[in-house]
Amino acid sequence: MSSVAVLTQESFAEHRSGLIPQQIRVATLNSEEESDPPTYKDAFPPLPEKAACLENPQEPAGAWSNKIRPIKASVITQVFHVPLEERKYKDMNQFGEGEQAKICLEIMQRTGAHLELSLAKDQGLSIMVSGKLDAVMKARKDIVARLQTQASATVAIPKEHHRFVIGKNGEKLQDLELKTATKIQIPRPDDASNQIRITGTKEGIEKARHEVLLISAEQDKRAVERLEVEKAFHPFIAGPYNRLVSEIMQETGTRINIPPPSVNRTEIVFTGEKEQLAQAVARIRKIYEEKKKKTTTIAVEVKKSQHKYVIGPKGNSLQEILERTGVSVEIPPSDSASETVILRGEPEKLGQALTEVYAKANSFTVSSVSAPSWLHRFIIGKKGQNLAKITQQMPKVHVEFTEGEDRITLEGPTEDVSAAQEQIEAMVKDLVSRMDYVEISIDHKFHRHLIGKSGANINRIKDQYKVSVRIPPDSERSSLIRIEGDPQGVQQAKRELLELASRMENERTKDLIIEQRFHRTIIGQKGERIREIRDKFPEVIINFPDPAQKSDIVQLRGPKNEVEKCTKYMQKMVADLVENSYSISVPIFKQFHKNIIGKGGANIKKIREESNTKIDLPAENSNSETIVITGKRANCEAARSRILSIQKDLANIAEVEVAIPARLHNALIGTKGRLIRSIMEECGGVHIHFPVEGSGSDTVVIRGPSSDVEKARKQLLHLAEEKQTKSFTVDIRAKPEYHKFLIGKGGGKIRKVRDSTGARIIFPAAEDKDQDLITIIGREDAVREAQRELEALIQNLDNVVEDFMLVDPRHHRHFVIRRGQVLREIAEEYGGVMVSFPRSGTQSDRVTLKGAKDCVEAAKKRIQEIIEDLEAQVTIECAIPQKFHRSVMGPKGSRIQQITRDHNVQIKFPDREENPAHGTEPAVQENGDDPGEGRDGKEAEPGSPRRCDIITISGRKEKCEAAALVPVTIEVEVPLDLHRYIIGQKGSGIRRMMDEFEVNIHVPAPELQSGVIAITGLAANLDRAKAGLLERVKELQAEQEDRALRSFKLSVTVDPKYHPKIIGRKGAVITQIRLEHDVNIQFPDKDDGSQPQDHITITGYEKNTEAARDAILKIVGELEQMVSEDVPLDHRVHARIIGARGVDIRFPQSGAPDPNCVTVTGLPENVEEAIDHILNLEEEYLADVVDTEALQLYMKPPAHEEAKAPSRGFVVRDAPWTASSSEKAPDMSSSEEFPSFGAQVAPKTLPWGPKR
Repeated sequence: MSSVAVLTQESFAEHRSGLIPQQIRVATLNSEEESDPPTYKDAFPPLPEKAACLENPQEPAGAWSNKIRPIKASVITQVFHVPLEERKYKDMNQFGEGEQAKICLEIMQRTGAHLELSLAKDQGLSIMVSGKLDAVMKARKDIVARLQTQASATVAIPKEHHRFVIGKNGEKLQDLELKTATKIQIPRPDDASNQIRITGTKEGIEKARHEVLLISAEQDKRAVERLEVEKAFHPFIAGPYNRLVSEIMQETGTRINIPPPSVNRTEIVFTGEKEQLAQAVARIRKIYEEKKKKTTTIAVEVKKSQHKYVIGPKGNSLQEILERTGVSVEIPPSDSASETVILRGEPEKLGQALTEVYAKANSFTVSSVSAPSWLHRFIIGKKGQNLAKITQQMPKVHVEFTEGEDRITLEGPTEDVSAAQEQIEAMVKDLVSRMDYVEISIDHKFHRHLIGKSGANINRIKDQYKVSVRIPPDSERSSLIRIEGDPQGVQQAKRELLELASRMENERTKDLIIEQRFHRTIIGQKGERIREIRDKFPEVIINFPDPAQKSDIVQLRGPKNEVEKCTKYMQKMVADLVENSYSISVPIFKQFHKNIIGKGGANIKKIREESNTKIDLPAENSNSETIVITGKRANCEAARSRILSIQKDLANIAEVEVAIPARLHNALIGTKGRLIRSIMEECGGVHIHFPVEGSGSDTVVIRGPSSDVEKARKQLLHLAEEKQTKSFTVDIRAKPEYHKFLIGKGGGKIRKVRDSTGARIIFPAAEDKDQDLITIIGREDAVREAQRELEALIQNLDNVVEDFMLVDPRHHRHFVIRRGQVLREIAEEYGGVMVSFPRSGTQSDRVTLKGAKDCVEAAKKRIQEIIEDLEAQVTIECAIPQKFHRSVMGPKGSRIQQITRDHNVQIKFPDREENPAHGTEPAVQENGDDPGEGRDGKEAEPGSPRRCDIITISGRKEKCEAAALVPVTIEVEVPLDLHRYIIGQKGSGIRRMMDEFEVNIHVPAPELQSGVIAITGLAANLDRAKAGLLERVKELQAEQEDRALRSFKLSVTVDPKYHPKIIGRKGAVITQIRLEHDVNIQFPDKDDGSQPQDHITITGYEKNTEAARDAILKIVGELEQMVSEDVPLDHRVHARIIGARGVDIRFPQSGAPDPNCVTVTGLPENVEEAIDHILNLEEEYLADVVDTEALQLYMKPPAHEEAKAPSRGFVVRDAPWTASSSEKAPDMSSSEEFPSFGAQVAPKTLPWGPKR
């Protein structure tokens, strides 16, 4: 029996829309037809015929009917040519650099286009621009504006045409400027001029002028006319839904603008070609005159509230009445109190229109339902669920809830409003019968405690009693809490909230003073520590102040006894923190910080652990030398002693104690430590440590190099003596840029003043706020003398003079390169003197200096010294084989940077030599000689260095000679078998040694069989590197000896049947033995028949292997005491049985001779017990298996067991390549048969759709 798929009329039309007539057929689903393969045309529908498309364009043309859009490239390339006479930058020597290159780079960055410049033979500039169309056009405009000389021209067109040149939002003007690569300036509307100015290239100006005149010519053909039509007749002219006016506009091509109803204007504006415009005006005038004669009006009263229903959404109801009856309905404005509606139309149609107006007015109604305002949210439901049920059934009904009012307003169609009103009234009645509310008064200060952390308390009450609790926000400061819900739940929630409030009134609040710096520690990371405290005292609420408040008050609230306990606990915790937060600062010279840290942080870690302190070192790039130690006082003192002892051991650090009365300490330290800091800096950075204020100690400790310590001691005693006798202080002011000049080079000038007067002069430090203040301290006469001398110097600096000097132009570049770095240094060093060099390009040698007279003179002298250095500059070549360049440079070029700083020279390394061609064997090189050809292809002279070996040094002759340090090579004998360990994994070992000792280490290739390792570097580093290499050799030899001891082997004979038990589950037992005895245990390979299967090999230290052997034999001994028995169990229940404890149960593998045989191994008593248990399980499970098998006989076999016919693959009938087909097969090489996408092909009999 066959079934037929029936197509309905709708589905038939749907299918037909996508199929050609031959494809519309009813499909039968019987087995015979289903097996028939489809025809070639069914599987691959032909492309549409062009003729067919032209004849009937409305019908779809088969499955290939969609037009194929040509694929366009998103990136385009255009070439622009700038003639020589129009080039803005004509300097031929700077092609590819200078201003022109900068401009091109800016254009590329701004537009995203790619620019390539080239010079033509006529010296014209060709620019190739690639990128997206928009980017290319923008780049072209920039190129013309910035690289081509600009001309300008004016064009005059009528003022009223200007707006058409600008276009909507200026888009047309922008497009015109992009297309012509010009700048078009149009006069402002208030400007009477009609001249448009065009700036750009000659060619661009011509194009732009032509386009502007074309736009003006088009506008000359157009006309504008205005027609006065009474406002009441506008709807008749527009027609229903503006159809009539649209039709006239389409037919005449005229634009007709009818003012909207809201605008009180009567004129209709026509724009377009003169002839068509006249036709449109005539037609509109005719309609107007006809309607004026034929129409009459009636006025009716309609309630103001019903006007919106007559108008309808977006005025659709008015348009609908106009379309059906031809009558216009005039509604008074919404701000008018009038209720009169005027109907205008032909007399016979006014009655029908009036009926429709009343029908529209009465189609909607407004009603209200009384409901207490507190019930509104229950009527709405959670996320509006309850209300959604009503609005889904009656979507035209609008339901409005007003806050604070006891009613609900409904608006919509009369029938729907009545139905919705009934439903809402039923809901209100139901809610009133089963809901209740109560209001309770609780002091607002307890509200946040009632809510709990993250609303925990209040949410619990809500969930427990199924009520809603409304607590006013803190800003209202209201005490009224409202509870709504089930009457019983409301009473229970009320009772609990009042109990909580009563309990809070009896609670105690205590403020605990804890320094804010401890708050974060008490809270702990992620609140861990405070959580522990809260768990310990769950009834106590602990509130910490906001960190921004800078408050020390922590508030505890809860039952009196618990608050007291919590207070004591936290006070003890704070006492411990105070004890452990003692901090001392230890000044340690910066160069010894790395020794204090130790290799991999070993030293500092050890000190921290042993002293139980926290030690913070300053950052490596910081100028601070102070190490901060935090912890208990005694521990901090111990850690400080250990750190100081490390410094003392490393350097010649002396420590002296000076007795100075404690009352003078503050005076000696000075304001913010300025005075003592000046002494420390002057005496080579010694550390001066004063005792803690209030300790009563007079001992001041000075620590540093011996000579500097003695110098500081004398100055400190001299200063103390002055303070004791008579100390006088004066402050003077000088601009910060004068300070360096006042101090002088190496402090020479200020030392001279100090020596001559005996007064101490203190300049502000970098961190001081007042940078102008200079303090003078000493006896009054000495201070006055020093003040006079400094003020005279400052006065000289304030007298600004202008001077000049002559500097050869060839030296100018040295001063202005790197953004004038040399000039900035001169200005900083010599009191802010301004040095002005002539502009580049001018041949002037006059350099102007402006500043204080002394500063100008000193600056002139310094510039002269620099010029002498430049003129005395020489360049020498230092030949060092390229393979040693890395060691000369040092890690990250640090060594070469140091040399350039120390000797004030410039060092340039050559480019690396290219690798020799593959397949050629490089000759052996000795001492940097290369027997190969030079870079230029000529034969190199014997003994001459290669270019890639020559390092160039520039500077004064004596400094260049001092900087030319040639590396030395020494050889070290190292056993050949250790070479690979010295090199390390991927060369890491040898690289680390080279970086550490600042040398180059060369290990010979393995095939040379040489034991000599060459070390190359500066002579000072070689001894250290050799010692380090030999030390590494000793370590490796010790490791070799250890490996030999670890390679002791011991063999144990164990029956293979015990091997799995010795290995254990997932290797657990054998892994435990290996780890415990530090040995390697190897079992025989089962697949290797040549190996004895009962031998287990143990490798390691001799003592450890013996211990491991004993452990294995112990396990074997226990296993030998066990018995093994076979139990016949039905194989169908094996999967359900789990082995009993203390025995091993082995099930047979698939394909075993006896599938029912199960082996149980273990101690005899355990085996017997296990067998009984297993037999019981078998009997129980076997009953289930038999039942399941009986049931399967009546069940359909699974799909995968059914026989499947072999797949024939994809088969079609009547294909062009078959002999029976009458059609010719398509030509694969033909571009007509198989056209490429996006390309235009000549039309043939079977084109690919119409041309785009």
